[in-house]
Amino acid sequence: MKFVLDAEQRMFGETLRKLLAGAGTAKAARDWAAGDTGPGRALWSAVAEAGVFAVAVPEEFGGAGLLPVELVVAAEELGRAAAPGPYVETLAAAELLGESPWLSRIGEGEAVVSLAVPHALDADVADLVLTVDGVERQAGEALASLDPARRLFRVEGGAGFTGFGALLCAAQQVGLGRALLEVSVEYAKTRQQFGRPIGEYQAIKHHLASAMVELEFAAPLVYGAALSYGTPDFARDVSAAKVAASEASYGLAKTALQVHGAIGYTDEYDPSLWIRKARALYSAWGSVAEHRARVIAAL
Repeated sequence: MKFVLDAEQRMFGETLRKLLAGAGTAKAARDWAAGDTGPGRALWSAVAEAGVFAVAVPEEFGGAGLLPVELVVAAEELGRAAAPGPYVETLAAAELLGESPWLSRIGEGEAVVSLAVPHALDADVADLVLTVDGVERQAGEALASLDPARRLFRVEGGAGFTGFGALLCAAQQVGLGRALLEVSVEYAKTRQQFGRPIGEYQAIKHHLASAMVELEFAAPLVYGAALSYGTPDFARDVSAAKVAASEASYGLAKTALQVHGAIGYTDEYDPSLWIRKARALYSAWGSVAEHRARVIAAL
């Protein structure tokens, strides 16, 4: 079977990519990490106007219906842009809320929701904090985070993850990987050593090619899992996708750092935002070991 996005899905992704490309997401992420959420909230509103939250909400609450493939398209673009904020958490929460009035607010982009999986992302700016069983909680103390733009908070009773959230996290990781691959290839074309672009050296070519292959194998698993939503295979497919996307995006983060050298991890250099987020998402929404165990148990 050959899977391709239809024309509307492609247009949705392209529109969102253009919106995010011109929205200054790198600055918004740095401001968010520093506690200034204004630019990030403005970005949130623009994403809402593009219809992202509506495709997570049933039609009877003003949404477009739960559309897993469209949500994966959106999450991939949000990952590519390293957009700050609990997008995955808010989208995943819509599945947990049943017929709650919160659904209308989520669909319109008016509500920010955090999920304790086990810690709550950006709980200090969230209008609602939930555990994965849909129970409302209050956030506790702030915790250290591998990614300064992913601010974590302790929540009593926080544990586990949802399959839908893990799927969207995997899509976000694919987007991160694509951004890191693009910026690394471009850097390899322009950075020179010994009078030649470093991209002409086989060692660099092989690293980038291997990373690209991993990413290209991960992306179809993510979309395949979206197609299996609502079937008995969904949990297995999501875990397979999450393992592949985690390994691919984290591998690309390491490759990007090797290609760029120490500059790749400096705060002032944009690729550092993607590199840190890739490491943080590697263990978010279930560890690689947990998801591998779920795949093995399903065989």
